[in-house]
Amino acid sequence: MQPGLTHLSHCLLWLLFLQTSADLPMCKESDYHFEYTECDVLGSRWRVAVPNKADICTGLPDPVKGTQCTFSCNEGEYLDMQSQQCQKCAAGTYSLGTSVAFDEWDSLPTGFVTHGVITNEGNDQTDCSNSTWTPKGDYIASNTDECTATLSYAVNLKQPGSLSFEYFYPDTSIYFEFFVQNDQCQSTDSNSRWMRISESSWSKYTVELNKGNNVLYWRTIAYSLQGSAVKPVLLRNIQISGVAYTSECFHCKPGTHSANPGSARCTPCPADTYSNKGATTCHECEEDKYAVVGSASCKPRPACTSSDYFYTHTPCDSEGKTQLMYKWIEPKICSETVEGALKLPASGEKQTCPPCNPGFFVSNSSTCEPCPSGSFSNGTVCTECRAGTEPVVGFEYKWWNTMPANMKSTVYNQVFSDSNRRTAWEVAGEYIYTTPGDRDTDYLMLTLSVPGYRLPQSMVKDAERSELSRITFVFETICTADCKLYFLAGYNQWNNDVVERWNGRNHKQSYSYLIQSNSTVSFTWTFKRTDGTERNYSADVAKIYSIVITNAIGGVATKCRRCALTSVKAGSACVLCPPGHYMVNGTGACQKCPPNTFIRTDQPVGEAACIRCGPNTTTNKAYTACLSDCILDLRTSKGALLHYDFSPLANVTSVHSSPRFTSKGLRYFHRFNLGLCGTEGRMPASCVDNVTESGREVKGYVCQSTVVPSDIRSQSLVSSQPFLIGDSLIGVTTETTLGNISSLQWMFAAALGLPDVLFYYKSSDATQSCQQGRSATVRMRCDPTVTAKNRIMLPSNCSEGTCDGCTFHFLWQSQHACPLCTKNHYREIVSACIQGIQRTTYVWQQPVQCYGGQPLPAQKVSACVTLDFWLKFGVSTGAVAAVLLISLICYFWKKTRKLQYKYSRLMMTSGGRECELPTADSCAIMEGEDAEDDLMDLTKKSFFTKIKSFSRERTSDGFDSVPLKSSSSRQRLVEEDSDDEIEQITLPRHRGSVQM
Repeated sequence: MQPGLTHLSHCLLWLLFLQTSADLPMCKESDYHFEYTECDVLGSRWRVAVPNKADICTGLPDPVKGTQCTFSCNEGEYLDMQSQQCQKCAAGTYSLGTSVAFDEWDSLPTGFVTHGVITNEGNDQTDCSNSTWTPKGDYIASNTDECTATLSYAVNLKQPGSLSFEYFYPDTSIYFEFFVQNDQCQSTDSNSRWMRISESSWSKYTVELNKGNNVLYWRTIAYSLQGSAVKPVLLRNIQISGVAYTSECFHCKPGTHSANPGSARCTPCPADTYSNKGATTCHECEEDKYAVVGSASCKPRPACTSSDYFYTHTPCDSEGKTQLMYKWIEPKICSETVEGALKLPASGEKQTCPPCNPGFFVSNSSTCEPCPSGSFSNGTVCTECRAGTEPVVGFEYKWWNTMPANMKSTVYNQVFSDSNRRTAWEVAGEYIYTTPGDRDTDYLMLTLSVPGYRLPQSMVKDAERSELSRITFVFETICTADCKLYFLAGYNQWNNDVVERWNGRNHKQSYSYLIQSNSTVSFTWTFKRTDGTERNYSADVAKIYSIVITNAIGGVATKCRRCALTSVKAGSACVLCPPGHYMVNGTGACQKCPPNTFIRTDQPVGEAACIRCGPNTTTNKAYTACLSDCILDLRTSKGALLHYDFSPLANVTSVHSSPRFTSKGLRYFHRFNLGLCGTEGRMPASCVDNVTESGREVKGYVCQSTVVPSDIRSQSLVSSQPFLIGDSLIGVTTETTLGNISSLQWMFAAALGLPDVLFYYKSSDATQSCQQGRSATVRMRCDPTVTAKNRIMLPSNCSEGTCDGCTFHFLWQSQHACPLCTKNHYREIVSACIQGIQRTTYVWQQPVQCYGGQPLPAQKVSACVTLDFWLKFGVSTGAVAAVLLISLICYFWKKTRKLQYKYSRLMMTSGGRECELPTADSCAIMEGEDAEDDLMDLTKKSFFTKIKSFSRERTSDGFDSVPLKSSSSRQRLVEEDSDDEIEQITLPRHRGSVQM
């Protein structure tokens, strides 16, 4: 009876049993089993007993309430229906818990359905009834004819689960797809149906399954264009999770075992051991018998022959020697003690190492290393290619001491994929050969990977007639059975096609294959001895003596050829001149460019390759571009020198255009990322495409991307369609035109005061609409009131930043766009002297047109003298001077009067005779003189007169002045006075003149 009986059907069946119970014996536990009814809307179900056969017994247990529908068991457990509890599986068995697995394919498991149909509906003669999937023991194989073979399996999941399976899909002559249909017959997306090609081993595929009914489909369609045999698709280890439980554990299949209870899977027996079905341990084979991994029995060991061992070489030592080493094929199945068996030859024999392959050299560690880029070698010493030549790159392998780094060797075994522990191809000095395998059916694979191809510079002009690349190899096969050697070319890492196949014995010969697509990135040589499963033809061998690939990217050079000196493109392998030099046409000689110039990367030949840097820019160290460090000096039209420092604005800044709408109302806008200045080796701005899988990113000074608001929580904006506007800096100036790029005045309001500083950028990316490439101008305008660093405006008449689609314009207003302040930008204000203190204050010139630089000096305070003090001082000084002046006037007036008087007396005494003086001894007082007045004058001598009297002890003529003696004081005074007068009168005579 099928699972899923309703409670009502079980009750009716139980009543029927009651009616016939009188004639039947009582049921034993072995006569029935338990099942659950379908779950109701409340998630409940019943456990009922279902007889194994109808009408054999009576007395079935009554239905009881079952576990909740959400109940499940873990891996290594099963559901005991009697107790309705999960129990561990016994040793020798396994359980996946909520999963089912199919790893035995002796016959088609229950639930699987396979059938074949006609691919071409118009061909009625094609019979596809036998074109089905066929069980092969450890796997199931697809059809190999031109019919459609389908393998399906239906499963009902109680909870969301998954499906995983392993497949081997080696042949592109078969279309292999897998898809799932749900309850509504909706299939998997068609883009994810097709399986990827298996390169050398089994591949694993996993897909999520929804709760409910799921129908799984594996479908193949074979085709053969050349009538050659097609390799089938192989499936194994199908596992489905999401079922509620398993009511029994599965026995381990022969060759596997589970030692512990509660195992989720069985382990294959190691080599030289075996096991039977449901084994808990593996048994050792007898000494004279052997077994491969996962064997169910042992076989007698044959006598060892030369086919049971192989030889290899050790890496070269410091003496340039290598040792010849012999090894048994693992696992070893032969016996050395049997009569006629061979012993393993002694290892350690030293031989001279073969030379390095062309393009390589011997390093200090005695290993072969590739020559640096731009050099070549014949396998000994690397030599640099001279200027004007280019290395002929590729790969040339003709000596085999070690496995090349871009080659790998693998073994594909259809039974157990343990190829990573075995070697398929071994190096042998002059050739590389296939080692004896574990089974004759093993595929011994040698894969060579190449990143791509590039034509030499000298052949670029004639690319249409030049071959992209060519691979040539020399090989040989020595076989006694129907061996096969395949050569495959891979167009991606999952897909490869058989290019050529050789059967049986083939003498040493050469084969060439022309590579016409840059997507051919791998080449595989696969050798198979026979279709038998034993090891009977291990001596059959394939040898490859040399492999040569031309024009391979990442390759090495064996020689250099002269490159086309008139057109050397960026990224070319042509050896260029040192930085700052250009190549003289036709000679290959290098000439230094003038100062502050850079080399055009697309034309490094001829003097025209030296391009002078624009204003206020300097060349970089590599002489490939001109840079600005955001610090520059500009002179205005009036001759003033202004210092600018745009460093605070050097970080990447974004600006958005006005929102726009598509015809369906989707809002979007353009975002510009702008990096004003660039330092050595730094491109400041970048725009990324985060919509497509390509993830394209552009880097430069100015770039644009289209931005759409996103509903995805992880990202607020979706950016797409990035492109470069400017990847090189042309120059920085106040001029509105530079290098055919103009920044028109009408796009922005005119600047007041200082002129704007313009940065000019250019992009080399040419488009159909912008054949000269795109360009951009950033107008830096000084505004000390703007403190934000991202105030960037687009032209009002061109809301998307451009009017022609090729030249973009931006206006950046900031206080950091102002020149640095100097002492010419401020003035001083001196205050009045208040209480002996005077203050000097510094203020900016208005309007302020600078920022940063030299700050305003602090207020200066100095001592001073007030006006009141000077007024008082002047008045006092004037008063003193007036008193002195009046005193002097009075003194000289009085002195003058006295002299006039005395002169008058002398004149009167002379009696009117001129030039005569009275006698010296005449002391009489003339008539009319007032003696009393004279006495008063004589008795009251002035201070100055006394000083004169002291100083006149000796006259200037050498005679002493002796005063006259008299008995009376009056007479003495008169005489003294007379002497004074006489002296004063006679003195001028001696000097020759008289002065009044």
